[in-house]
Amino acid sequence: MAHDGQDITNMTRPALLPDLLTLTAAALPAVEAVFDKARASVRAMVIREDRVSAALIETHQTAAHGLAWLATYQQALQQMQRWAEALQADGKFGEIEQLLHQIAFGEYLHQIAGGIPMNQGETVRLQDLGLGWDALSGFQCSEVQTLMAQANSQATRTRLVELMQDQSGATMFGASGLDEELEMIRDQFRRYAQEKVEPNAHDWHLRDELIPIEIIEELAEMGVFGLTIPEEFGGFGLSKASMCVVSEELSRGYIGVGSLGTRSEIAAELIIAGGTDEQKANWLPKLASAEILPTAVFTEPNTGSDLGSLRTRAVKDNDGNYKITGNKTWITHAARTHVMTLLARTNPDSTDHRGLSMFLAEKTPGTDENPFPTPGMTGGEIEVLGYRGMKEYELGFDGFEVKGKNLLGGEEGKGFKQLMETFESARIQTAARAIGVAQSALDIAMQYAQDRKQFGKSLINFPRVSGKLAMMAVEIMIARQLTYYSAWEKDHGQRCDLEAGMAKLLGARVAWAAADNGLQIHGGNGFALEYKISRVLCDARILNIFEGAAEIQAQVIARRLLG
Repeated sequence: MAHDGQDITNMTRPALLPDLLTLTAAALPAVEAVFDKARASVRAMVIREDRVSAALIETHQTAAHGLAWLATYQQALQQMQRWAEALQADGKFGEIEQLLHQIAFGEYLHQIAGGIPMNQGETVRLQDLGLGWDALSGFQCSEVQTLMAQANSQATRTRLVELMQDQSGATMFGASGLDEELEMIRDQFRRYAQEKVEPNAHDWHLRDELIPIEIIEELAEMGVFGLTIPEEFGGFGLSKASMCVVSEELSRGYIGVGSLGTRSEIAAELIIAGGTDEQKANWLPKLASAEILPTAVFTEPNTGSDLGSLRTRAVKDNDGNYKITGNKTWITHAARTHVMTLLARTNPDSTDHRGLSMFLAEKTPGTDENPFPTPGMTGGEIEVLGYRGMKEYELGFDGFEVKGKNLLGGEEGKGFKQLMETFESARIQTAARAIGVAQSALDIAMQYAQDRKQFGKSLINFPRVSGKLAMMAVEIMIARQLTYYSAWEKDHGQRCDLEAGMAKLLGARVAWAAADNGLQIHGGNGFALEYKISRVLCDARILNIFEGAAEIQAQVIARRLLG
């Protein structure tokens, strides 16, 4: 029995499961077996005349997208196992890391068996994939049964949160598994975010202000805009993994600041992959130094994710330059930037992606009084819930001139292909931003749960509150390891559109869940604009939409898996 006045939760010291890594290693083949059966089942639904039918994938959309989520869970657990084994080999697999790993497997095995939440209102179950209970035959082994029965108990979650409180002030809960150089980069940007970003982010949001130019100048000095640009073009030539760490920590301070480098990353990737030697020499050093700020101008009012049906036209004149006519929307940071990576149709007879070309369209940065001073271009601000620090705009082009030498690669009709080559990096970076937002939600919610007293004790001592915090920490680590793996593949020259898509898909869901649960822990206060968690909730919501909405992301993953 507990002594009077003693909190019984603090007396609970659940032993970690013995031979944990042996148990989790044995669970992976069981998960793979379910996935293999699911893929075969869904393929049978969508094959027509020995080919995957786009029409049948749409008819069986829930099954196809469910397969994408199942594959994401399989890959996520594989990367958690890799992370855990590497930490153990280095002598860094401590109790907090073991608990994160244990709970991750306990929870995700249950979800695979009982239903994976694609979002709060859509759960994909085995029956949706055309499977019965026999698909779980591999789950009957003692290792999987032990994990499902014991790995994610209330006592285990409570113990994890006790350790998290002991580590209060640590950069993160649990070792990242990254090397020392990357952790030094993380510490540098964590300190900057704590000193310069976090104290001001909420005011920037509430006043709906652009991030001060001083922040951009300081980030430029720290190398944010040239992080992955090769050294020969004035960048640092660092890895995509470094980009993840920087994006994560800056987004933890404020997603707007963490996203400042996104447009530079996209522009640089476009130029590196598809630009001429002259374009690389001209543009990359300026991007790296932030002498010029870019914006991505792709989406149109009536196309959304269907980029192949863009209508904005680019007509070549007698001087070899182009005149742009059309409308674009959801253009981030459009007013203050110097160049647009602009996708337009150069072949008026085409009706799909093959008639599109990419331009490096120069413009004059605007002011508050005159945001779009360049001739042939107009724009208006779109008021938004969150993600406010760079602002969103609708743009109109009417005879807007682009120099002929600014056609990317010097060849028409390559725009869509050039854009596709950037999607891996963009989605990896977005997954990292999502992790940062989720970590911010956990930071804020945990501090509030410790400080707020109800019924004579701190909120964090109530099991459902500590359980929420524990699952935030667990899923953040799962998303983090999946993101780092996709970055590792990119850095090693491997195709990773599948893994990058999975990281973005899961990371966005994790960020929204963390923000939503963080607000719930605040109760009514969380609904008040003065509390930071209200901003984080608004910021988190966009992650499931931009850089590929969750449904589009699942569709792309499914097509790869079924093809």
